[in-house]
This record gives sequence, C-alpha cells and structure tokens, in this order.
Amino acid sequence: MLLSLIKSNCRRFHSTAAGENTLPNRYLVIATSGGLNQQRTGIIDAVVAARLLRATLIVPILDQTSFWADSSNFSEIFDVDWFINSLSDDVKVIKQLPENDGEGIWSPHTMRVPRKCSAICYQTRVLPVFMKKNVVKLTKFDYRLANQLETDLQKLRCRVNYHSLKFTDQIQNMGDKLIHRMNAKGNDHFIALHLRFEADMLAFSGCYYGGGERERTELGAASNPEKERRHGKCPLKPEEVGLMLKALGFGRDAHLYVASGEIYGGEERLAPLKALFPNLHSKETLATKEELAPFSSYSSRMAALDFIVCDGGSVFVANNNGNMAKILAGRRRYFGHKRTIRPNAKKLHTLFLNVTDMPWETFSSRVRAFQKGFMGEPNEETIGRGGGGGGGFHENPSACICEKHFVPYYLRAEFDKRAKRKGNKSSGEVTGYFSGGDKNLGWTDLVYEETESPSNGTDLDYDELI
Repeated sequence: MLLSLIKSNCRRFHSTAAGENTLPNRYLVIATSGGLNQQRTGIIDAVVAARLLRATLIVPILDQTSFWADSSNFSEIFDVDWFINSLSDDVKVIKQLPENDGEGIWSPHTMRVPRKCSAICYQTRVLPVFMKKNVVKLTKFDYRLANQLETDLQKLRCRVNYHSLKFTDQIQNMGDKLIHRMNAKGNDHFIALHLRFEADMLAFSGCYYGGGERERTELGAASNPEKERRHGKCPLKPEEVGLMLKALGFGRDAHLYVASGEIYGGEERLAPLKALFPNLHSKETLATKEELAPFSSYSSRMAALDFIVCDGGSVFVANNNGNMAKILAGRRRYFGHKRTIRPNAKKLHTLFLNVTDMPWETFSSRVRAFQKGFMGEPNEETIGRGGGGGGGFHENPSACICEKHFVPYYLRAEFDKRAKRKGNKSSGEVTGYFSGGDKNLGWTDLVYEETESPSNGTDLDYDELI
C-alpha cells in the first residue's frame, strides 16, 4: 500500500524582538521593480534585508513607471497596517521617513546591490554606507537577496510571504467572489490556468510561434528561437497546454479559469484550447464591468485577482515558469500541497513537434512520463528550480515545511469515498495520479503518491515576467 507523504507548514519562527534588533536612525528604503509578483519577491526580501542590516524598513515603494504603468501604491494593493503589525516581532516597519530633527525629511543615499546578494554581501556593501548615512535607498529591488540563507531568515521570508502580505479587503473580497463563481460552475472544482502569452512576454522570451514575418516584426524574435524552445525557455502555446492537460487525463467537462492579459493572436490563438476545453472562464466573463471597475485600470490589481483565484483552484497549471508560477507553486506547497502542474517544456517541445505522427495513446503516455517531477508532489525535489538546488526559494520553501507521514483528516473523507466506489481498496489507501490507464481523472484522483526518487528539474528563469 502506498501512503501519501504529507508535509504541513511549520509556523514556528525564532526571532528577537524588532526593537532589540533595530538601531536608531537607520532607515532602509526599498524601490521594487517589475510586475506584481516580481515586486512581491522584492517586498519579501526587503524585510529580510532590513533584518540583516538592523534597520527600520520604510513601507516599500512599488514600481509605477515600468512596462505595467500601474500607479497603485503599497496600501492600495496590500493591507499596510496588517503588514506592519504582523512583523512587529521581527522588523520595525514604518509608513514613511520621519523628519530629521526638524530639518525636514532625511535625504537617502541611493544605490543598488547585485542580484542574489548574500548576507555577507549586504554586510560588506550596504552596512559601511550606514556608517556614514542614516538612510539608504536600494533601487530596482528584485531578486537582490540570495536564495540560500540561514534557516531563521528563510522562515522570516515565509512569514512575510504567507502571513504578512495580505491583499486589501476590496481585492480579497472580489477574488473570493470569483472563486465562489468558479466553484459553482465546476461542482466545487476547477483548474486555474496561468496563461502567459501576451506580446510583451513573447517579445522578452525571444521565441517564435509560427506567426510569419508579422510576428517577427511585432515581437522581434531572437536570432535562434528554435534553440530557446529546445532549452525549454519558451512558454507553451495555448494549444499545447490543452494537449498536455488532455494527455494528463482531464476531460472536456473540466472548467478552466484563465488568468492572463491580452493573448497575442486573440481568439484565433485560443481556439484550439477552447476546442479541447470549451468551459473557459476569466475575470471578465465571471464579473460585471461595474464589479471590475475599481481594478480594471490597474494591472497589478487585476493580477492580484488572478493570483487569488489561481491559489483557490483545485489544480493550478502554468504554461511558463515565471514569477507568478513560482510564487504560487511555493504557496500551494506551503499551505498543504494543492496540485500544481508546471510544464517540463524542454522535453515536451520535441513531443509537440511530432504529435501528429504518433497514436494518441503513445503521445499521452510520453506526456505523463515527461511530467513526472513537475506535478507538485509533496516530496518533489525541484533541483535547479527550487529551494534545495539553487533555484528560487519562493518556489519551494523547504525550510518552512515539516514532513509528517500520515493522511490528514481533511483527505480521509476523499479516500473513504474512493474505497466505497472501487470496492477493493481500504480506507486511506492512495492510488497513483495516473491510475486507471487513459481514462479521464476524477477530482479525487488528484492526491499525492509517494515517489521513488526526486526528479531533476529545469531552471527556467523569467525574472522580468509577471
């Protein structure tokens, strides 16, 4: 009998009181960069940087000038008071710089640290500046902290990411409404698909998707786009996502929530996906224009709604390995290992090229084989992609997750249902994700089976993507 390996999140954080750890008149200002999820990583790491430097953190400044051109400030997306209060035992956070003894606001020294700067890097590059200046401003703060840190600092990262960063009530309530409407359509189950196929992302990736000279002109494809696809650096096309999901056993009756911006190629590009999965939904189809009015002019607020719904999906699927996919993979792992499917794009590429040259059974079997290790199993080691192998800690927050070898109460009911349905299985027994041959999978088949060994992942880094 195979038992699920369930890892529950550890919420025990060792910390020294923020007041004891913060020096007077030492202030850290952080200017984040990129889209919402890239900025989220910057906010998380800003708290840890302040802890390392023993500085008071000013509520981070969000990027309002880059491609996304969103004028929202921190308090319009996140609950700023909750953020400050929830971190009071770890880092002192204030909303704005205080006055300098009646001489006006402090003037910060502006600088930038290297990507993946270690604790020693901060001590050698930034700490000496604090010896001369009271305020330091770190700009373009995205991935400016090393993946590997001591355990207490990694747990602080988790505390910020999973407990201190809460969306405003307005955003959270709207996101919850969308989840409720999706559950109503899908009998309390739905697939959330993060489909990054907008023009800016495709141009950044340097990939070519068969759109001829017009696509090359509009997107400025790289000189060797085929190399990018061979190396797994190109997001899957909508049609390829549909083929992958069908091969994994999902049927036409599944309801998909599509989180995306304006798809390059429009409805024509989406048509093959709709042919495979006709029940496609989005913010715009689930909510009225009046309901979306407070969010629709702000890309980060719209991205926040997608984030909430994708987190609430029974299954989360991404066609890319960008920031949102990484952060949601880690979040869903931390809060109980909800199924997260990410494409093994490097291996799937060749398979998609030859899909018409092989029987469907062969194609489906190979997709399933290639996707082992990319299905979000609890004991999956994302070597090269996750926290333990040099990839992003936000993708696999292993330092914050405890292993418990038991089937928790909230899954036992599903096991009992399956046992009664199949007749020859005892309560608590777990069959494989791919059990039942090529039949369509039921929702209770989406449980986690213990695997024999960790798999090697592929590092697909889209640091500039949402």
